[in-house]
Amino acid sequence: MKTVKFKTLYLKKRFPLKISRGIFSGSENLFVLISNGKNVGLGEMCPGATEGAESAKVGQKHLEDFLRERGSLSGSILDTYLNAIDFGIAPCAIAALDMALWDLRAKEANMTLFRLFGLGLPKVNTSITIGIMTPEEVRERVRYLKEKGMLENLKIKLGSPEGIDHDKEMFVAIFETIQNGSIKLRVDANGGWSVEDAHKMLIWLQERNVEYVEQPLAWGEEENLRFLFKDRPLPLFVDESCRNSKDIPYLSEYVDGINLKLMKCGGLTEAIRMVGVSRAHNLKTMIGCMGESSVSISAGAAIGALFDYIDLDSHLNIDPNPTSGPLLVNGIVTPQEIPGHGGSLKDA
Repeated sequence: MKTVKFKTLYLKKRFPLKISRGIFSGSENLFVLISNGKNVGLGEMCPGATEGAESAKVGQKHLEDFLRERGSLSGSILDTYLNAIDFGIAPCAIAALDMALWDLRAKEANMTLFRLFGLGLPKVNTSITIGIMTPEEVRERVRYLKEKGMLENLKIKLGSPEGIDHDKEMFVAIFETIQNGSIKLRVDANGGWSVEDAHKMLIWLQERNVEYVEQPLAWGEEENLRFLFKDRPLPLFVDESCRNSKDIPYLSEYVDGINLKLMKCGGLTEAIRMVGVSRAHNLKTMIGCMGESSVSISAGAAIGALFDYIDLDSHLNIDPNPTSGPLLVNGIVTPQEIPGHGGSLKDA
């Protein structure tokens, strides 16, 4: 008989993250602990209105109602995931439950989670995110990352509410500060551009050696991606527009890749399916994150070997960090060689 407990922790960002939709300085995340009496599986939920639960309290209620109705967590992890979807639980809350169950399963087998999945260690460096800032602020941020040895891959948030001129000023400040042509630059507009502005920025960014552009148009404007996809100067990825595997066949006609997130799709079970569906449609894949700690990042890193691009850096911007988990080895977010996904609460 499995027992379930909940714990909430506030995660404060060292550097507030500004994107096209607002500023995020931290979040109260929900942690799910599932025990079989011998081992404890750990999962995490980062709340989000677009992920179905705007707070840890709401996410916990979703899970409590589901567990009360279900009675127990017997049966397969896939069955639990599908039943939770049918019950209408927020994807970010399902992600925490799904993650905890996989962590517990690996611990029961005395295996690392990545080996339980039949995978090796990730080999792709993570991007490090730079939010929307003034040119002065961004120069200071880049210098900080350089001191920390974290400048190999940069994901630059554009789509400023102040318009594409501000985007260009910020990008130029980064470009001039790094002074290193070997650093890979990626751009995420978080849906902050119009079709017209996106056309202009794709051309402008291609001339400055950007690798790809993510989510140029707002969620809900997917039909307009076709105007950008034809004769595109850069590969196009979507994030907010792709929630789960059902979205992929339609999007595959208008994009080059998808950015999946555990909080958005409902956890590891669906994430693995999304990779398979993406490959069947010849799309590149990326795994990203929201405001998660080292716990959820550990789970993401456990399937990191599946992805073409990795953007698992949110835990690096938490101060203080009440969790522990993956190691940053030569820019690669690497799971620990211990049973489970390797993430833990420091006070547990």
